Amino acid sequence: MDLKPLVHLVDDDDALRVALLRLLDAAGFEARGYATTGEFLLHPLPNRPGCLLLDVHLPGPSGLELQAVLQQHGRALPVVFLTGSADVPSSVRAMKAGAVDFLQKPVERDTLLGALNRALALDAVQRADHSELDRLQTLFRRLTEREQQVFDRVVAGRLNKQIADELKTSERTIKTQRALLMSKLGADSAAELGMLAERLRQAARKLEAAPLAASL
Repeated sequence: MDLKPLVHLVDDDDALRVALLRLLDAAGFEARGYATTGEFLLHPLPNRPGCLLLDVHLPGPSGLELQAVLQQHGRALPVVFLTGSADVPSSVRAMKAGAVDFLQKPVERDTLLGALNRALALDAVQRADHSELDRLQTLFRRLTEREQQVFDRVVAGRLNKQIADELKTSERTIKTQRALLMSKLGADSAAELGMLAERLRQAARKLEAAPLAASL
């Protein structure tokens, strides 16, 4: 069953945090509030869709520092920043690191909800990309080292005889290994093997480029 997205709100202004949580609840969002980055980090991040609504200036580590830490540990959620003052260097840094938006307090309701909806949409795309990459990597991990070598040469357009010469084995052995790896990958032809290899490359590239794409 799909889990409802969760908005994590980190803001040290108690009154504003309560008001924002009420606004989000009234708008149909599920949200949790935290006063500091330290408080947020004390709670295990649930494996469910979501995003961060994050103040820039906080007691202790800043919102920008929290964004960087989560990215370094592979736990990055799309981030919408809030700030009480126009801070061009911080906004540039945040957007370059992949923030979905950088909003100034007080923020209009529709502006905030629009930014959060974009963040949650981005999270859904990134989760789908992760799922596809995990699925493909699981398939390829089923191959032996030799089958991987044969696979690389098949998708490069080598004939069985050429592969046998390069790997110093018989053509019959290559045919057997080729049949085994195709069975493991669920492919019926060299063309399908090539498509699998390209999908794996594309999924990896999309995830690597995600922070940049979010800031464009």
